Amino acid sequence: MNATLLAIDAGTTGVRALLFDDQSQLIASAYREVLPSYPQPGWVEHDAEQIWRAVEEVVARALHQAGTAAVRALAAVGVANQRSTTLVWERGSGRPVHPAIVWQDLRTAARVAELLDNGIYTNTMASATKLEWLLQHTPEGFARAEAGELCFGTIDSWLVWKLSDGGAHVTDHSNASCTGLYDFALGGWDPSLLAALRIPERMLPQIHFSSEVHARTSTPSVPGAVPIAGIAGDQQAAMFGELNTEPGSVKITYGTSAMIDIHVGDFPVLSQRGAYPLVLCGRNGQRPYCLEGTAITAGAAVQWLRDGLGLLSDPADSAALAASVPDSGGVWAVPAFQGLGTPYMDPKARAVIGGLSRGSTRAHVVRAILEGIAFRSREVLETLLEDAATPPPAVLRVDGGAAANDFLLQALADTLGIPVERPEVVQATGLGAVYLAGLAVGVWKDLEELRNRWRSGGRFEPRLGADERDTRFHRWRQALTTARAALI
Repeated sequence: MNATLLAIDAGTTGVRALLFDDQSQLIASAYREVLPSYPQPGWVEHDAEQIWRAVEEVVARALHQAGTAAVRALAAVGVANQRSTTLVWERGSGRPVHPAIVWQDLRTAARVAELLDNGIYTNTMASATKLEWLLQHTPEGFARAEAGELCFGTIDSWLVWKLSDGGAHVTDHSNASCTGLYDFALGGWDPSLLAALRIPERMLPQIHFSSEVHARTSTPSVPGAVPIAGIAGDQQAAMFGELNTEPGSVKITYGTSAMIDIHVGDFPVLSQRGAYPLVLCGRNGQRPYCLEGTAITAGAAVQWLRDGLGLLSDPADSAALAASVPDSGGVWAVPAFQGLGTPYMDPKARAVIGGLSRGSTRAHVVRAILEGIAFRSREVLETLLEDAATPPPAVLRVDGGAAANDFLLQALADTLGIPVERPEVVQATGLGAVYLAGLAVGVWKDLEELRNRWRSGGRFEPRLGADERDTRFHRWRQALTTARAALI
């Protein structure tokens, strides 16, 4: 075995470790669920120490599963993470001063609105106002930050700090661009934003390119001083794992939400319809950009079918059940369980299931939910393509847990009229993290070599004609208005 590479993927609901060989073949993996807490309506928090303990556990399990030879061949570590989740810890002790505030948290929504009214752009998902809130609610928070006693970081920074035993306080451009504190023109922290929020720059991490040696491991979790050579936000890492490195390429990651990204080249593209310019994975001094949109509920809708209605014993059963009926029997669904993201940005929207009759079965409802996810994906993708003035991609690559659902991917191909392809390893976030790390330490010499290693896990061709495809979509969009209607 020439080389192995470890990916640590810390998501919103769990932590995963994946070990790949230098042929990009997955040889071991482990997962542990780490759920956020909800201390008040609209508040979402994570125990950062619990995330770290989960990382230690899944890394140990994956390395044990891989065996001694694979561990000895470990060449680099890559880290991918939920983005914008905000943490402050003591520089000396390494102890968090407060639970991490998760990107979904809405406690600073009023502050965001106030800043927007004053011409300072940010959004509720970003870290900026969450960090301000943490400093306000930490005893002498601003003074301690100014004195250099406190560190801010998103989850990538926290994990690299822990992996290096406090030896590195870093992030990368992809994560920094999600904080609301980043200057896209300069590629660094924005002094005007920091001043407006009274945030001392000295508490912020150094910004690196995604693919470079950031630090070396100094923890029993990873034997030896292994280079930590890849850092990226989860969606940008997934783009890289799908090898969407050319302008115009697109991916959808199906997790709790459906996150859709289009590569827009060397300059950011702005949107007025709920899409965000972000930095993609940077290497060799380059900072390419993407435009990102969100269908807030995707995989979570299938989980609801299991947990809320008891229609499934396992989300994986949804594909076969949906395919067991020829159509939805007139049932339709708008999966807006947590509001509607791009292009509506309507947090008050609610999920709706309609068209029910006495003949409706659980198979019809499950099929309607999966088709609803595909329709929402089309809405978001069309918004991004229009804003970026880009034609549809020749092939759409998808990843994430729900990308294993054959029915969903066929429904997506049918509603888009575009072939849909998934990688052999649907956890493309982890694959992207190790690609970044491996390139930095020379396991692979260039992107072309990686393209020769990439493996398809299935391709789905459109089966509907354009007229039928558009008729179904526009009929569903008429139903979507009910999700946005005020209900008593």
